[in-house]
Amino acid sequence: MIDLSRFSLEGKVAVVTGGSRGIGRGIAFGLAQAGADVVVTSRKLPDLEAVAGEIKALGRKAVPIAAHLGRIENIPTLVDQIMKEFGRIDILVNNAGASPAMGTVLECEERLWDTIMNLNLKGLYFMSQAVARIMKDQGGGSIIHISSMDGIKPEPYVGIYSISKAGVIMATKSMALELAPYNIRVNSIAPGPISTKMLDSHWFHLPEEQAKAEKEKAARMVPLKRIGEPDEIAGAAIYLASDASSFTTGETILIDGGCTIASFEFVDPSTIK
Repeated sequence: MIDLSRFSLEGKVAVVTGGSRGIGRGIAFGLAQAGADVVVTSRKLPDLEAVAGEIKALGRKAVPIAAHLGRIENIPTLVDQIMKEFGRIDILVNNAGASPAMGTVLECEERLWDTIMNLNLKGLYFMSQAVARIMKDQGGGSIIHISSMDGIKPEPYVGIYSISKAGVIMATKSMALELAPYNIRVNSIAPGPISTKMLDSHWFHLPEEQAKAEKEKAARMVPLKRIGEPDEIAGAAIYLASDASSFTTGETILIDGGCTIASFEFVDPSTIK
């Protein structure tokens, strides 16, 4: 029989980057509901303070810390603040990421490449490195990367984003292999279409009514016939953060409503000018 207490995160300290909205916010709440105290971080402190206030209402400790993880020099300060507050880090969720900017392979400029890669991949790598050093001394921990179904099945006109998320999946495997001797597990979650501002960025360039129609069309193309919700990612994060997944590392869990097993594209090429 399974011991459901293995899903508990009581006594654990979790850090969620990009925790002010969308998937990050949903994961932060899920980890708190499972018993963890939570640090939420992103660039805008007022948004973080609102999330932290709601988590505190659940009876958990929550600390908001503003940091831009696309700037590597911010990471040591962020980690130092967390350690001063809690003295340990048991769970790291690397959710912070740049939105998928629209553009063809022939159009995208170096600046766009650097913006997406610095946050989606470089920031993730060095945040993981800093936290893994702490986890090594503690005797273990769980690192969870948020990738995307686009890292498995590329989507037209968001090539740089897709490449960065494929990199996240490989970073998951590479880190898991090297950190396993220290009892640090590294896994990733690859969401499909989830109802967030980032998803809406696929259609921001269209008139309001056309954007609404395109989103509804996208929902119909999902095998489960709907767009997912951030809370539907939180369950996988709780599993990967907890002792219930103690023999799971280097894996990527797809939560995409079946999109990668179907013919699914967000974008009608005729809408790209």
